[in-house]
Order: sequence, then C-alpha cells, then structure tokens
Amino acid sequence: MTAVHYENFVNLKYKPKEDDLICQFRVTPAKGYSFKDVCSIVAGESSVGTWTEVSTMNPQIGKLLAPKVYFLDEKNKRCRIAYPIELFELGNLPEILSSVGGNIYGMNSAEELRWEDVRIPEKMLNSFKGPQFGIEGIRKYLGVHNRPLVGTIVKPKVGLTSEEHAKVAYDAWKGGCDIVKDDENLTSQDFNKFEKRFLLTMKACKQAEKETGEKKVYFINCTAECDEMIKRIKFVEKNGGNYIMLDILTLGWSALQTARKHTKLPIHAHRAGHAMVDRNPEHGMTMEVIAQFARMIGVDSLHIGTAYGKMSGSKDEVLHIEEEIENKFTEQTKKNLSQKWFNVKPVFGVASGGVYPEIVPKIIDFMGNDVVLQAGGGIHGHPFGTESGARAMRQAVSASMKKIPLGEYAKTHVELEVALNTWKK
Repeated sequence: MTAVHYENFVNLKYKPKEDDLICQFRVTPAKGYSFKDVCSIVAGESSVGTWTEVSTMNPQIGKLLAPKVYFLDEKNKRCRIAYPIELFELGNLPEILSSVGGNIYGMNSAEELRWEDVRIPEKMLNSFKGPQFGIEGIRKYLGVHNRPLVGTIVKPKVGLTSEEHAKVAYDAWKGGCDIVKDDENLTSQDFNKFEKRFLLTMKACKQAEKETGEKKVYFINCTAECDEMIKRIKFVEKNGGNYIMLDILTLGWSALQTARKHTKLPIHAHRAGHAMVDRNPEHGMTMEVIAQFARMIGVDSLHIGTAYGKMSGSKDEVLHIEEEIENKFTEQTKKNLSQKWFNVKPVFGVASGGVYPEIVPKIIDFMGNDVVLQAGGGIHGHPFGTESGARAMRQAVSASMKKIPLGEYAKTHVELEVALNTWKK
C-alpha cells in the first residue's frame, strides 16, 4: 500500500523548495479533531490523500506529489503547506484553485478554514501573462507621473440612458477626473445598451481631452458570457477604446485568462462578489490571495478597499494587499508569506467605496501616490454637480501633494470648500 492516508502529511523538518507553491491557512478544527490532524487532512485532501490507505498509486509518484505541512502555529490557528509544483497544470488557474481549495472547504473535520496567503513560485508565475501595462504603463499613457490618479464611477449604478451616462462621464472628465468607469452591474441592459453607451461615452471622452488638454480613460464593463465578452472587447478595440473593465470573480478565472489572452487593452478588475468569500475572518479566502492571482493572470488595476470608506477591510489589510500587488518583493512575517514577483509588472491599487474629498489626505498618507482615488457619490453628490465634485477631488489631491491642510486650501477653492461642508459629518 502507498502512504496516502490523511495523517501522513505533517513534516516540520521540511524546508520548502523554490518551486513549491506555499499556502497559508487559518484552521479551526471541528469537535473531535486535533489542529495538527486537520492541517494534515487539508494537505492530503488537496493532493494525493484519501480517508483510507489505497494501493492504486506508485509509491514513488505518491512521495513526489505529497505536500508537506511544514509549519504549525496552533495558538494562532495557522499552518503553512508546501505543494510540489508537479501537482499542478501550469498556466491553468482553475485547475490550481480546484486542487488547493476544491474539496477542503467541505470537509467535516474543519469547522472553519481560511486561505490566508500564498507564495507563488517563479515557474508558475512565468506560465501566466501578468499585466500588459502595469502602473508605469498606465501613468505613461495618461501622462500623470507624480500624483494619485482620480477616478469616478458613473452614478446611479443603473438607470441612466446612454446619453445621460455619457453626459455624467463628460462632466467628470471636464472637472478633472482621469478615469471614468461603469459600475459592476451595468453591462448591456435595455435602457443602456453596451455599444451605444460606449460610442457616446468615448465621444465625450475625446471632447473632454480636447478641452482640458489631459488624457482620459474609460473603463467600460465588458463582463458577459465568454464569447460575448470577447465580442465586446473587440468592439471596444476597433472603435478607439483605451481600457476595459471586468468583474473578475463573477466572470470567473478562466474567462479572465481568456480576456487577458485576447485583448491589447489594459484590464481594470472590479472585485464584485469578493465579500462572499473573504468577509468572514475565519473562513473562505482573503482578498490578498485573490489579488495575487489577479496580478499573476494580468490585470492592470484592482479594487482593494480604502480602510476609511464604506467597505469592510482594515488599514493593515488594505496596505498589505497594496504592497503585494505594487511591489517587486514582500517579506515574510508572522502573519504573511514572502513573495517575489520577478518580471511580473505591478498593479495599480484602486481605493473605492465611500471615497470623498475629506478622506483623500488620509488615503494618500497610508497608500502613497500609486493609488487610484475612485469616488462615486463623493463626486456626483456635490451640491454644484458632477463637474464641481470632480474639481473638489482634484483640489483635495493638490492640497495633499502640497502638504496644505484641506481647510486652508478650501479658502481659495470653492468646490472643495462646499464639499467639505457638505460631508463634514
């Protein structure tokens, strides 16, 4: 018989290899199971293990493919597992996710299970395309190098006609936004068809560029069934589009890989649906793991939260996600694994969800200049309208870059003054 029973996967003397995929889990055992046993079950069930010994595998192959639980921290319910790269089909993220996380969340032995972090080896990274443009490429296109980018989401999310949508976008660009994007649930409804919206909004984009002397981009939501998604992406490319947006989790990892393969445009990743898997701190998958895989596949910008807005996510969590997607290397800590990104370009972190001018200095202070400040209601809710709301956001950025308190800067910038008074509570 081969040694594939669940209890055989703990080896605290094991030193991970450079090519190992390392996954960190937070494990809460079910009643009647020990922490060590459940960690071993997680490793076994996601690889060559079964609930009983079997005689159907070559012992040498079983030994080669067996992952190792090499780190246990029962106090903090944390374990680290090294998976041999031979377990995976490179370039196939659905298979990788099915292997590591496909069955383990349904095991009776684990009351709760949280995939906290991942260290992706160079060989696996090289089997994916990574971002086409990254931070440097987006900045070069826009000609903006020394400040955060300012973006908005057309509001309301749905309900505007294509003409109304284009007008809101124009006002935002005219007021100073670099970016205008669709929201996650606007695709091609009867009241606002995809093709018409795109053509009218890009016309508004070009007009705003001419009037402001600044480059602008439009993130149009191409999320759809895979064939239709590609059709829409090609329509955008053919008709002068400069960016696409995809709801990467509801779309699916396979479709995201397909989109990355077939488009010449930068990809904005909306994380719609992420909280279904990452909200519970004891169960599911962290936003950090989602972000790492999104970078590996090749998005160019990604929602990561603000810590100060309306969405959940602590300051430490948001900052670490930003470091993971924007840096070349992150160090190993007690809570996180290291990651070296080699030649994979960095991804622009997008702060979105309840952003408005007053919190701009706070966001810049802890997220730095390489961030997209994306406000919806914080722009369109301005009493003077969308254009003034966009001006207020740009003014808040300018004040922050000059280290001038917003209240002081607002004395000579009426749009900012009105915004501060509007949302002071």
